[in-house]
Amino acid sequence: MESLLVANRGEIARRVIRTAKRLGIRTIAVHSDVDAGLPFVLEADEAVLIGPANPAQSYRNAEAVLTAAKQTGAQAIHPGYGFLSENAEFARQVEAAGLIWVGPSAEAITAMGDKINARNLMAAAGVPVAPGTTDPAGSVDEALAEAERIGFPVMIKAAAGGGGMGMAPARDETAFRAEYDRVRGFAERMFGDGSVLIEKYFPSVRHIEVQILGLADGTVVALGERECSVQRRNQKLVEESPSPASMLTPERRQALHASAVRAGEAVGYRNAGTVECLLDPATGEFFFLEMNTRLQVEHPITEAVFGIDLVEAQVRIAAGLPVDVPTQSHGHAIELRINAEDPKRFLPGPGVVTVWEEPAGLPGIRVDSGYAAGTTVTPNYDSLMAKLVAYGADRAEAIDRLRAAVAAFQITGPKNNLPFFAELLENEEFLSGDYDTAIVSRMR
Repeated sequence: MESLLVANRGEIARRVIRTAKRLGIRTIAVHSDVDAGLPFVLEADEAVLIGPANPAQSYRNAEAVLTAAKQTGAQAIHPGYGFLSENAEFARQVEAAGLIWVGPSAEAITAMGDKINARNLMAAAGVPVAPGTTDPAGSVDEALAEAERIGFPVMIKAAAGGGGMGMAPARDETAFRAEYDRVRGFAERMFGDGSVLIEKYFPSVRHIEVQILGLADGTVVALGERECSVQRRNQKLVEESPSPASMLTPERRQALHASAVRAGEAVGYRNAGTVECLLDPATGEFFFLEMNTRLQVEHPITEAVFGIDLVEAQVRIAAGLPVDVPTQSHGHAIELRINAEDPKRFLPGPGVVTVWEEPAGLPGIRVDSGYAAGTTVTPNYDSLMAKLVAYGADRAEAIDRLRAAVAAFQITGPKNNLPFFAELLENEEFLSGDYDTAIVSRMR
């Protein structure tokens, strides 16, 4: 592979470009008009303007991306995460154009893209799933009957949703009736598919995921788990590896990893993917949640503890080459998502970056950033500005290093959530490792 087009923006585009350059691969960035001055555009060997700020006319515009690839002589396309990364039709179009798709097959994306179909596939493969529906819910009365069969509380979910969007808990019939049509309507507007599933809701639960790699020879391997329970509005703020959950005994950890491998094998998975699960603190049981058929935002913590470059692994797998997969993790890593949002209510706060000073010279610290002084965080895209990662010999050292890095990270202009992380890193519940997905709401 001699040239790679990165069909994304911001920190993930910059991160993919960094590995590609190290491998001697020519890099091509595509960008919207408002992103022309961002670091990923300037650092690529070549950059192509593909449209205006509206993602539908730029980063989600498959025709524009493919035209840019043809014009620049790109041999491969890496989609990053979000945008077109889990678009099976785009994956097919890339390969039909004679290009290398740095991701799983379109068939695997399709199989795991619908939550109901994915649940059914996983159950058939022996992967634990939470009690729920096996077909799309019908009318509100039919869906209510299913909810009563499952037992309240339940979660109403958009079958085509992802990223924490298109879901609502219901603790009784009144709440169910109020939320059901709202979720269906949201799913129809956002995903073009109003299908809904009903699943058991766990008020106290941990969100844990397993990184898998489907290798070119057909083998699927697991690279440990990541704890993702620090969330706001069902969206992640902090991830760490390994999980500090005390109920995740060596036996349960092994079972969790083995289930993730079975999940990948069930769909003939190739390339990097993540199997997301819920862990019930009361029983220690885990259940399949969904599979993300792409690279995750939080992949750097797996890279830190396993000593692997997952983007390089993706490129090698896509090219049909072997990957030297480490079998043991070492130490502990934690990632903070630095967002352009206020640290109290987490509402977006875009703006011009007047000061951007990343922590420098601190041991065990990595920053993957998409912005710099003089750039602008616009309201057109996700609020993620950077990822702050700390690695230590153990969790305590990683937390200590994060405290120093948070204090040293200076951002002026857009609002940012660094003050929240300073608070979190002193929170006794978080420090104990015994926390769940409601920790942020308890802090607020």
